[in-house]
Amino acid sequence: MSTSNDGSNLSPETQSLDPAIADRLKRDDNGLVAAIAQQYDTGKVLMIGWMDDEALRRTLSTGRVTFYSRSRQEYWRKGDTSGHYQFVKSVALDCDGDALLVQVDQVGAACHTGTESCFTDRALDAVIGHRPE
Repeated sequence: MSTSNDGSNLSPETQSLDPAIADRLKRDDNGLVAAIAQQYDTGKVLMIGWMDDEALRRTLSTGRVTFYSRSRQEYWRKGDTSGHYQFVKSVALDCDGDALLVQVDQVGAACHTGTESCFTDRALDAVIGHRPE
């Protein structure tokens, strides 16, 4: 059994998310919270994924972003198959506890389609609002 990053003698498989963090999460009916990945130095929104407690624990403890795939029902660490890694710079929980902002250093394309962001070239027509004078 190896020592983890937090100094405990638990294997990664037997560790759990810090209860103080877990208690703050408001999960959907599938036990997931939205996780928005944002490039840390430019502020560009890259993608949205989903995390359960284990994916968040892995993200907080490894320095690499892990998501939970709703379609495949398995964990996936960004970059393991694509080579397009996301290195964690910070993680914040929103005021309602139902979304995470994960600031990352993105290597390569963030989107599985090969674009820089999942929002690249996907703008919808919208009326532009203006502040009242």
